[in-house]
Amino acid sequence: MSGISPFFLSKQPPVILVADDDKTIRLLLRAAMEKEGYQVVEVANGKQCLDAYQTVKPDIVLLDAIMPVMDGFTCCRQLLQIARNNLMTALDNLDTESPLGNTVISQLWERTPILMITSLDDQESVDRAFDAGATDYLTKPIHLAVLRQRLRKLLQQAQVYKQLEAANLALQHLANVDGLTGLANRRRFDDYLNTQWINSAREKCSLSLILCDIDFFKFYNDQYGHPAGDICISTVGDTLNHKAQKNQDLVARYGGEEFAVIMPDTDASGAFYVATAMQVGVKNLQIAHSASTISQYVTMSMGVATMTPTWESSPSDLIMAADQALYQAKKQGRNRIVQS
Repeated sequence: MSGISPFFLSKQPPVILVADDDKTIRLLLRAAMEKEGYQVVEVANGKQCLDAYQTVKPDIVLLDAIMPVMDGFTCCRQLLQIARNNLMTALDNLDTESPLGNTVISQLWERTPILMITSLDDQESVDRAFDAGATDYLTKPIHLAVLRQRLRKLLQQAQVYKQLEAANLALQHLANVDGLTGLANRRRFDDYLNTQWINSAREKCSLSLILCDIDFFKFYNDQYGHPAGDICISTVGDTLNHKAQKNQDLVARYGGEEFAVIMPDTDASGAFYVATAMQVGVKNLQIAHSASTISQYVTMSMGVATMTPTWESSPSDLIMAADQALYQAKKQGRNRIVQS
């Protein structure tokens, strides 16, 4: 076997994007890189490099500094700008229901190494390369043994970064997701409510909150046992999440047998509609609850509140309003919805 690093075994071969106006250099690099087991895509100028970068999603870019149409320095800066734009688009399109929605960020190319290859070896050109965003710099004539080592090092560094990023995302998932239901936990609820409060105040739009509680859940645990209680909570949580109307609605386990639903840009009537659909969905599960004094099946009490946030108010005002409505629903006999 050739000099393929064990680091890449059992993986797809890395894709190398080569941008150089000299066809002889491109053929030389292709032959050397394919011998190492890499896939190679070659282009003749910076403009073609930008197009290929977005199409093939390379693992590394070998970029000549001096090319027609667009030089390597300009191309390098634009590659980084493309990456930043991709990152911002991913952030704008996150699935706000899932703390792991931002795993899409780890699939972006903003960390793609760029190795500048050029006949320019003066200090000013080196500085220009790194200022433009190059990861490393190699001068012509190309020493293939040196190039192989540089490529291996840069690819391994990029892989280590991805592994660290994946570990960080896993920790973020653990920090934001309730272990029993898979829904957002209280920490995620607090963060999301604060964010949507600010967004709603800025946009002058409604923000609604549902607080809901499984009726007589203590009796349920006493009657059926805690393992059955966990299954009940998880099943109810799934139903609530399924009945959420918009991608930006967040269903969270608020604590114990209590759930919360944050609904941005939702008025009072819309919030009541969603609460009704959720309550009916739980009833239709027909989870037996012989210890309940109001139904033979598991039911829910719900408090709904809607506000148009202002800079003078706070998220706690909305929570208090929904909590008071939930209190009234329980006081009035449970298995009902009260809107503040």
